[in-house]
Amino acid sequence: MRRLIREQIAELIKNGFKEAQTGGALPHFPIPEVTVERPRQPEYGDYSSPVCLRLAREAQMSPREIAARVLAHLPPAPYVGKAEVAGGGYINITLATDWLTSQVNAILEEGESFGNLEIGCGRRVQVEFVSANPTGPITVASARNAVIGDTLANLLAAAGYQVEREYYVNDAGSQVRKFGESLYARYLQALGRDEPFPEDGYHGHYVVEMAQQMAARYGDRYLSMPREEAVRALGNDGIAYVVEWIKRDLEALGVTFDVWFHERSLYESGLFDRVLHMLRERGYVVEYDDAVWFRHPDLESDAVIIRSPRIIPDPAERPTYFASDIAYVWNKLVERGFDQAIYVWGADHHGDVPRVKAAAKALGLDPARVVIILYQMVNLKRGGEDVRMSKRTGEFVTLRELLDEVGPDPIRFMLLTCTVDATIDFDLALAVEQSDKNPVYYVQYAHARIASILRYAAELGWEVEKPGDVSLLTHGSELALIRKMLDLQEIVALAATQLAPHHLTVYAKELATLFHAFYRDCRVVDAEQPELTQARLTLVRAARNVLARALHLMGMSAPERM
Repeated sequence: MRRLIREQIAELIKNGFKEAQTGGALPHFPIPEVTVERPRQPEYGDYSSPVCLRLAREAQMSPREIAARVLAHLPPAPYVGKAEVAGGGYINITLATDWLTSQVNAILEEGESFGNLEIGCGRRVQVEFVSANPTGPITVASARNAVIGDTLANLLAAAGYQVEREYYVNDAGSQVRKFGESLYARYLQALGRDEPFPEDGYHGHYVVEMAQQMAARYGDRYLSMPREEAVRALGNDGIAYVVEWIKRDLEALGVTFDVWFHERSLYESGLFDRVLHMLRERGYVVEYDDAVWFRHPDLESDAVIIRSPRIIPDPAERPTYFASDIAYVWNKLVERGFDQAIYVWGADHHGDVPRVKAAAKALGLDPARVVIILYQMVNLKRGGEDVRMSKRTGEFVTLRELLDEVGPDPIRFMLLTCTVDATIDFDLALAVEQSDKNPVYYVQYAHARIASILRYAAELGWEVEKPGDVSLLTHGSELALIRKMLDLQEIVALAATQLAPHHLTVYAKELATLFHAFYRDCRVVDAEQPELTQARLTLVRAARNVLARALHLMGMSAPERM
């Protein structure tokens, strides 16, 4: 595990302050936190710190003079090639070329673990994502949820957190009955019975198909039951059926879960009753209009926990989604002891965010431990034209159809390309286009090109696994590629800290671009320069490792041929 170069430079500058103060070059004053940034122009070096700009009053001298005295007392460091004062008092650091090239071997030594950090310090984090209602197949919108959540989990694990992935199965309440009534009607129709379909039922073609499969598999089994019992049984069986569909489709996308948590367990275990009792004792529960409400000063209005029997006759269906959320947050943070619970929700759930956080606070929990990521929807396009309906059924487009058309890697990459709060236009035609216009193809082709170079060298008799003299890597394109390879650690830290997985797609495209530039500018296999060839083959292998690592963090494959 490595420390970020940025952190090492910040510590170095801080030590420069301490040495300058100890030696009398600077007066004693509290040294502020040293921030280190990336300069916008490469001529200003690799890293820059503005720390001296705000210390003129404390030091009684100009920021430029402060920076000069800090640099004069900067301890030696192997990664510093040049340290200079710039502008009004910036400290600019350029990495040493010999240190940079030595990192090629360090990257190879770390292999698949390159990019891993310990900023999480082993803290336990749960990422709960997808959690689409188990009353129908996964849609394109839920596919974005899946990709965001799974990639976040990968990033957090790489950053040193203990991560658990969870799917929350909504199998309690009125939706089970509605789904059961829908299946019951279609089931009877499949058996040739005349049965009206409920107006508020699930009208999708998949319900017809499922009922036909049940009729073929079970015959008239459900006809021998009382109607209500048959509806409940079909609802539960149907949900189990759909959950298996969901599992298969998500696994095809490369998404698996450690836990499939069932909403009904919150009620069957008695947890909801216990948590509701806690809220009552603390004065956060009020009753009026025959309903039970949650009242908290952080909320503008009361939130219904249990609906009125005048509206919902069945007691099992009266608890709201919010009722389950209250018990669920207690289950996550107390009963299972996660340090942080991350939810990935669609933007249409924005109104639920303050309620869940207020509930956590009312239960005596730190609401900062509850992190809710809201993502925007996905617009399917084909050559600029909107695609709203399935070709097969005339209904919504499912993840399975998307997988069949474009495959998992384009789905994962394209659904990560924007920040979560931006709507994505997913172009089906572009996703399968084999050209540089397609970012998925562009990035994966870089990896395939690397593999091709190594195969070609091996066929010519080069020992491609033999370490080369990396100090020979002095060309500008070689050094630019190494710098970008080292940036993976920064990207993991940034994306994990900000919970922003889109940074990976940006990084992968930039790394691929710099590799293609290196390949254009530097002949890798050259019989007349055997030592340089061996060094460049070493660089190529390291680039393969880093690019594959970036792809794997996104849950994508790193193809050897394309």
